[in-house]
Amino acid sequence: MFFRLSGVHHANYVSDSRVFKIPADRNLAMFVFLFGLAAPFIVPSLYLNSYMLPWLIWTAAALGLNLVTGWAGQLHLGYAAVMAVGAYSAIHAVRFGIPWEFALIIGGLSSSVIGSLFAFAALRVKGLYLALTTLAMQFVMDWVLTHSPAITGGSHASLQSPTLALLGQEITSDAGYYYVAFGWCVLVTIFMLNLKRTGLGRALVAVREKDFAAAILGVNSFYYKILAFATSSFIAGVSGALLVATFFFLAAPEQFSVTVSIQVLAMVIVGGLGSIIGSYFGVALILLVPGVVNGLFSTASQSLGMQINVETLAHIPNAVYGALIVVILLIEPLGLGKLYGNIRDYLMVWPFDQLRK
Repeated sequence: MFFRLSGVHHANYVSDSRVFKIPADRNLAMFVFLFGLAAPFIVPSLYLNSYMLPWLIWTAAALGLNLVTGWAGQLHLGYAAVMAVGAYSAIHAVRFGIPWEFALIIGGLSSSVIGSLFAFAALRVKGLYLALTTLAMQFVMDWVLTHSPAITGGSHASLQSPTLALLGQEITSDAGYYYVAFGWCVLVTIFMLNLKRTGLGRALVAVREKDFAAAILGVNSFYYKILAFATSSFIAGVSGALLVATFFFLAAPEQFSVTVSIQVLAMVIVGGLGSIIGSYFGVALILLVPGVVNGLFSTASQSLGMQINVETLAHIPNAVYGALIVVILLIEPLGLGKLYGNIRDYLMVWPFDQLRK
């Protein structure tokens, strides 16, 4: 039995405030961390760069969106816009001779400034009205990117990313790019794990549940909404810059379109609002499953000798993938993170739950 614990019992506040209240959770996290460190020596280079590297970067970005949407309860449909600000700011900073370490911080701070503008909209409206407002800001950013040749090079142009260099060492190997993405994802994950047990995290949850009730309790919703948007945008900016520097190697306006904002929001919702491990699952489902399904259908059609034209073969995996998302949300509307939690809670009391009458 993996979860050797019948319930969770705490005798003091120290044990109750631990990051991992169950030893099995800590062991699982340590195993995943060690596997991540050893991945370049275990996983083939093709899968490392095509699957694991973008998965880590998009997971960090999804955790940032989960901060403002899952914890603070502010629906955000312009997340790709702040990612674009961070990416282009970092690239231009490096082109001016600033080291990549500071360029990433500049990209994050630039995104925080733009992201704070979204927060001012959140002070006036909420719910679907806030979603529509942030969507409008996304369209504004799309127009700016496509009509500002000095920033992006034009609507059909791309801006080449300078070679990534950290601590004076240029990074050009596949393993080097992977470890940069892995390190950033680990930092964001540690931040989010500790956020849950701090006063800031509890204040954000209070604002999410009812900002008027939170104000009565002394929680300044104005301050915490701006802080949530700014912090989330900083994570988005650095993630966007690393995505361009380690995966795309160039920045183009279509990489940060409104479709990307909807996609990241889908990652958070499918994974589970306010769930850290759910963000990992949600990104894997949205980002990786389509390619896996496509490969399975191609292999199955060849093995069975079925004559399926290219157009049909391209659309069937998308239909199966969409149906998979619907089934998951029907089984557990709170997302994959909650589904994992249900399985874990069951294993915590198994097999003693069979003794119930």
